[in-house]
Formats: sequence, structure tokens, C-alpha cells
Amino acid sequence: MDIDEPHTYTPPKHYFQTSSFDENEINDDGIGKSPLDRGPYFDISASRNVTALVGNTAYLNCRVRNLGNRTVSWIRHRDLHLLTVGKATYTSDQRYQSVHNPQLDDWSLKVLYPQQRDSGVYECQISTTPPVGYSMTLSVVEPVTTIVGGPDLYIDTGSTVNLTCIVQYLPEPPPLIQWTHNGVEINYDSARGGVSVITEKGDITTSYLLIQRARSTDSGKYTCLPSMANPTTVHVHVLNGKCLSELGGEKNEPRQLDSS
Repeated sequence: MDIDEPHTYTPPKHYFQTSSFDENEINDDGIGKSPLDRGPYFDISASRNVTALVGNTAYLNCRVRNLGNRTVSWIRHRDLHLLTVGKATYTSDQRYQSVHNPQLDDWSLKVLYPQQRDSGVYECQISTTPPVGYSMTLSVVEPVTTIVGGPDLYIDTGSTVNLTCIVQYLPEPPPLIQWTHNGVEINYDSARGGVSVITEKGDITTSYLLIQRARSTDSGKYTCLPSMANPTTVHVHVLNGKCLSELGGEKNEPRQLDSS
């Protein structure tokens, strides 16, 4: 779908780019008016920064008090396209929708199937004279999952395998990270013993899979599967010391096998 819409908004010269009030809030005595007297204004308690995952619906929430008979619009800053007016969508890109919650005085911009190109500044605007707006920044992120040292790791028999999976660019830590070996979920309480996982959650989430006393049966494909992010795989080769020295490798260090 072509998303270059014909509806372009041109701000007036006296336009307030980001404001939660206008000059009518001050009476003739220079005293601020009460909220009931001053006309429409923004509730600025909500965060100005919204992070969404690629493909997952995003909401930019704008709360307007005392709207009266005024109208709320949403504008995209990078090209000044008018996206919505009231409950109506004013763009040919139907991924943008206005959602009104009258109980909370919310006028949210709903973005369906957001892509990274949708990142940027959006403005909620009230049709006062002059108009006032409240800007918000949308960041659409693509989660990245990596295993340190992949795609191949060569391990000496009897040593400890340490697989480190890093998950980045999520709006919040993944609730769960699973590990599989050759497609089967790893059982940390199996009779094999010596297998454990440590997960540290934060802006960057790291999961460590530790396998003590590596043996040949531990070779194979290991996959890190975080919820809310793509999985990634590493191939582990458990070799005896002689084979490893012939490869010129060190423990947990990726090396290419000689195909000759």
C-alpha cells in the first residue's frame, strides 16, 4: 500500500509545537484560571516515549481535559501528514486509527503492524486558536538474539560448556528463555546432571547455559528461544584434546573445520 498521503498539515506561524496550555489560562489579573475555566489542556502525566515491537500494535496515548466542542488530531512530524481528526482516519494508510475512551478522556493513536520506518515524533493536537500540541516519540524496535562465539563452538572433552545468549532491543525483558538441544527442551534435572542455566534480566537480557564435564553426546545444535524475540542457534562440537589441538583452537572458541 502506498503510504504517501495527500493530507498534509501546515502549522501556522504562531503554532505551539509542544504545550499543555494556552494564553487563555491567565485572567486579566494575571492569576491562573482553574482547570474548569481554562478550556482544553493536556494531562502530561503519561510518558512521552513509547516503544513497540515490529509487527505488534502500538498505542500513543493522549489525555485531553476539558475538550468541550474542540477536536483532537494526530500529526506525523517527519512529513507533517495529518493522520486522524476526531475518530476519523485522514490518511490512506489504514494502519493508523484513532481510539477514544470517553471515561478517561483519552484520544489514542493506534498503529497496526508498526515497522521500524514508523519510528519518530507524533503530535496530539487540540483545535484551539491557536492550536496546541503534545509531542510523543514512537520507537519501533526489532529484537536481536545472539549467542556469543557462534555459529560453531569447539569444546575440549571434560571442560565446561558456557553458552551465552544475549537478547537486545525489547521494550521489556522476555518473560521466558528456553534452551533446546537438537530440538528437545533441556531438562536441568536429568540424570546426566551438571547442566544449569542462569538468566540476568534488564535492558539487555543474558542467559547462560552451563554444561559441566562436556562429553561427546553433548555435541549438537543448541537453540536459545526467548519469548517475544527470534531464536538463535549454535553448533557445539565436543572433541578430545588431540583433535582440538589439531584444529588450533581453544576451549569455547569458534573454529572452521578443514573440509579437505
